[in-house]
Amino acid sequence: QVQLVESGGGLVQAGGSLRLSCAASGRTFSSYAMGWFRQAPGKERDFVAAVTWNGGSTHYADSVKGRFTISRDNAKNTVYLQMNSLKPEDTAVYYCAVHGKFRIATMTSLMRTPEYNYWGQGTQVTVSS
Repeated sequence: QVQLVESGGGLVQAGGSLRLSCAASGRTFSSYAMGWFRQAPGKERDFVAAVTWNGGSTHYADSVKGRFTISRDNAKNTVYLQMNSLKPEDTAVYYCAVHGKFRIATMTSLMRTPEYNYWGQGTQVTVSS
């Protein structure tokens, strides 16, 4: 059974940092892109960041560029999201996900939620002003 488990969320003041982790189990995802998305109350789930299967390329939403960094450790089947200079508008539930295409994933597809096959349960990030 495939499981993605996020951790590292919490309450932080504006300007602070958090590091989210997403550990996958049940199968290896080293040949698939992985992404982070977030969903604020009453809003749609939005793309945050993605990393290609080998870690060679990363992509970010404009709202987090320069503040967030996505990385992965295929030996640990884990993806990370380092979040710095957090803002109140970053408050949301953060989800990790595994892309559905083996190795090949266009930048457009990396940003689209329907392209992802497996999702975690989410971790809450709250940034106070």
